[in-house]
Amino acid sequence: MDQETLKKCVDEAINSRRSVRAFLAEPIPRKTIEEILALASRAPSGTNTQPWRVRVLTGNAKQRLSAAIKASYFHVSGGPKDTPEYDYYPRQWFSPYVDRRRKIGFDLYGLLNIKKDEKQRMIEQMGKNFEFFGAPVGLIFTIDRRLGQGSWLDYGFFLENIAIAARARGLHTCPQAAFADFPQTIGSHLKFEPEEMLVCGMSLGFEDTSAPENRLKTDREPVSGFTQFFDE
Repeated sequence: MDQETLKKCVDEAINSRRSVRAFLAEPIPRKTIEEILALASRAPSGTNTQPWRVRVLTGNAKQRLSAAIKASYFHVSGGPKDTPEYDYYPRQWFSPYVDRRRKIGFDLYGLLNIKKDEKQRMIEQMGKNFEFFGAPVGLIFTIDRRLGQGSWLDYGFFLENIAIAARARGLHTCPQAAFADFPQTIGSHLKFEPEEMLVCGMSLGFEDTSAPENRLKTDREPVSGFTQFFDE
């Protein structure tokens, strides 16, 4: 493959990556999943520590995990019973981050025609996370809790590689921090080792192009908005 063709293929895989929130039930061959994970494992990690560990769930195994999480999520108060082990989001939101968060929420609920006072519909929509948005493959990621913050940075490279490798095969993903709220439920169900710490989940499959939520497009800041160049 010549350099220009390679550039176009890589650029297209990155540019077409987005978080899909409705999938087709069409199964994904195990060989394809293994190929994606093998490619993702080429991610850089400090001193080649490779801090990732993955549980792949399909079929009844995925359904049983979903049922266990939803039983916790849909309890009386409509929130998690588990105790998260880390803060994914800031405890106090501030601009510009809160503005971006609000926009994606408004845009998504707008596509789904969910009004801001329809709390139950919001809870139900959030609950679809734990069904992996109907995807045939659910991924759960853990890390050894004894590792340092740098290994969490390395983990990000690994997760991004999964998303890009999936796009190269016509598949989509949705990285899901929502699972981080249920470390005890998931850890018990999947029999985590004592040193294992839940990182996040991810849905993998073919996009349901008929679903309105999949029309969601997110903005990105221009390079000039987050970059400074120093040349003197």
